[in-house]
Amino acid sequence: MNQPAMRNTDGADGARMEGLLDKLAQTKARILTEISKAVVGQEQVINEVLISFFAGSHCLITGVPGLAKTLLIKSIGDILDLQFRRIQFTPDLMPSDITGTEVLEEDKITRQRGLRFRQGPIFGNIILADEINRTPPKTQAALLEAMQERQVTVAGITHQLPSPFFVLATQNPIEQEGTYSLPLIQQDRFMFSSIIGHLPREQEVQVIEQTTRSTAPKLERVMGGDELLYYQRIVREVPVVEPIMRYAVRIAASTRPTSKQAPDFVRENVAWGASSRASIYLVLAAKARAVLDGRFHVSVKDIQAVAMPVLRHRVVTNFRAESARITSEDLIRKVLDAVKPPSSGL
Repeated sequence: MNQPAMRNTDGADGARMEGLLDKLAQTKARILTEISKAVVGQEQVINEVLISFFAGSHCLITGVPGLAKTLLIKSIGDILDLQFRRIQFTPDLMPSDITGTEVLEEDKITRQRGLRFRQGPIFGNIILADEINRTPPKTQAALLEAMQERQVTVAGITHQLPSPFFVLATQNPIEQEGTYSLPLIQQDRFMFSSIIGHLPREQEVQVIEQTTRSTAPKLERVMGGDELLYYQRIVREVPVVEPIMRYAVRIAASTRPTSKQAPDFVRENVAWGASSRASIYLVLAAKARAVLDGRFHVSVKDIQAVAMPVLRHRVVTNFRAESARITSEDLIRKVLDAVKPPSSGL
C-alpha cells in the first residue's frame, strides 16, 4: 500500500489520517470477527495482544492449561498473512533447537565439505513460545537477543530475523509442577503480561458447542506484513503531550522502592520495581490503544488502561508482601490511585 509521509494532522494531512484511522478500525473489526470464530470471550486478552502487535512488541500470556492460550495465538497467526512458527518448550529443549545450528554438509558437485547454518524455528514472523516456563532458564535465554535485537548470533555470525517479528509466549502459573520462573531480564522484554482466566458459564457452554462440532471454523486472512508494518509507523507518529509523558514516568518511578517518589506501601512491599523500559512501553502501548480506538492522540485513560499489563510482571513483591498475600496487581492499583494524573482535559 502507498505510504504517505507523516507530518502534522492539520488540513490535508488530517483528512488523510482520518481516512487511515477509519480503515484501521475496519481492519480491527474484521480481525475480531475472525478470532471470534475460533475463540469465545477473552476480549481483554485479545485486545492486549492486538495492542502489542500494532506497537511492534511481544506479549506474555499466563493461565492454567485448557484456557485456549495456544488456540488464541494460533488463530491470530492464521488471520494475519505472516509466517507462523510454534516452539513447544520442554525440559530437554536446547538453545540450538530454537535459534538453529551449523551443520556439516558435502557439496554434491565439488564433494567439498563445509559448515552451513540451518535456521531454527525462531526464523518466522509470529513465534508462539508455548509453555515457555517449562524449560530451564538457559534455553529461555535463547530468545533474549531475538526479542531485543531482532537477530540471533550463532558461532559468532549474526543472522537477521524476518520483519515484522513477534514473540507471543504462553506460560503456566509458577506454582504448577514442572515450571521454571522466567528470569526478570527476560520478562522485561515483554511489553505486556496478560492473564487469561476461566470463562463465564454461558461462554463455556458456547465453547463446548463450538469445539464438539464435526468441522473446525475456517479463518480468513485479514492483513499482511507490509500493511502491519505501516500501521506500526502510524502508531509511533502519534503525538504525546509532555504532561502525559511525565505521568507515565511518574507511575513507573513510583513502583521503585529506592525512588524518592515511591509511596510508603511500595517501599515496604516491593523488592524490585519497573525499569525505564516500562515507561517506554506505557507510552508506546497507549499510542497503539489510541490508534486502535480511532484517535490520533494519547489520553490519561490510555496510560491507565495499559498500566496493569505493562507493570504486573515488572513489580516484584518481597517476603513481607507475600506473607501478607499482597500481589503486584494490588500494589499497581494503589500506585495508580496515588499518582495524580495531569489535568482532566488530557
